[in-house]
Amino acid sequence: MQRLFLFLYQYRAFLTFLFLEIICSWFIIQNNNYQGAKFFNSSNRLAAGLLQSSGNISDYFGLARVNADLAQENAGLKERLEQLNQRLVEIQISHVKDSSLAKTDSVTIPETDSTVVKKYEYFSAKVINNSTRRFNNYITINKGAVDGVEPGFGVIGNDGVVGKVKIVSKHFAVITSILHGDVLISAKIKRTGDLATVKWAGVDPYAAQLMYVPRHVKPLVNDTIVTSGYNAIFPEGIPVGVVKDVEVREDALFYDITISLASDLNELSYVYLIKNSLKTEQDSLEINAEKF
Repeated sequence: MQRLFLFLYQYRAFLTFLFLEIICSWFIIQNNNYQGAKFFNSSNRLAAGLLQSSGNISDYFGLARVNADLAQENAGLKERLEQLNQRLVEIQISHVKDSSLAKTDSVTIPETDSTVVKKYEYFSAKVINNSTRRFNNYITINKGAVDGVEPGFGVIGNDGVVGKVKIVSKHFAVITSILHGDVLISAKIKRTGDLATVKWAGVDPYAAQLMYVPRHVKPLVNDTIVTSGYNAIFPEGIPVGVVKDVEVREDALFYDITISLASDLNELSYVYLIKNSLKTEQDSLEINAEKF
C-alpha cells in the first residue's frame, strides 16, 4: 500500500493532467455532434473487432469438440449409406423374384437375409499417434475394447482406405497402416471391374503398387481403384487410389502399375472403423471349406 501511495505522489502532476484531459475530451464529445459521432463509430468498430477476435479464439479452442462431433456424424452417415446400398440390393432381388414368379412357378430365388442390411457398422476415432516415414507404419487411436473395437476392423478416412486394426487395449487401438510392408488390399479397377491387389512399396507415402493386373486388361492413367468387397474387412467401392503410371515389360505376365493413394496419411486426424457383423461367420465357413 505504501508503494502505491508513493507511486501516486511521484506522478501526481501527470495523473492530474491525464484526468483533466479525459474530462475535456468527454465534454467535447458530449457537446459536439461531429466529434461525438466519430467517437462512437470508432468505439463501435473497436468493440466489434474485439468481440470478433474473442469469438475466433473461442471457436479455435472449440474445434476439437466440433471435429469429434462431425466425425461421429460422418460415421453414422457412412453406416446409413451402406444400409441403403444393401437395401437397394434387397429390393432389386425382390423385383427379380416377383418377375420370375410371374413367368413360371418353377423358379425359386432365396429370400434376402435382413441381417445383411446391417452388415457393416461404423465408429469414429481420433488419431493420437501416426507414422508415415518408416517401412512398417502404424496409427494409434483413442478408442479400444471398451468402445467395441476389435482386431481385424477395417479403417478408412474421409478420402479412402487407411488400414486395419492390429491390436486393441482397453482404451486404445493400434492400426496397421496401408503404409505397411505386410498389408495387402483386395481392390479392383472401377472402370473395368478387374481384380488386383494394392501393396505399398515402402518408399513414397503418397503412392503404392497395383499388383497382379494381367496383360489382357487395359488399365489407363487416372483409372480409379476401389476395394473389391471380396473379403470380410472392407465394403465394396471404397476409394484406394488413382492410377498414376502404367508400364509393362516385354516378358512380364502382369503390369507394373503405380497408384496415388486416396488417403493422405500425413494429414490424418480422424478415422472410421468398420465392423463387419458377419465376418466371423464368413471366416469360419471359408476356413472349414479349405479342410475338405
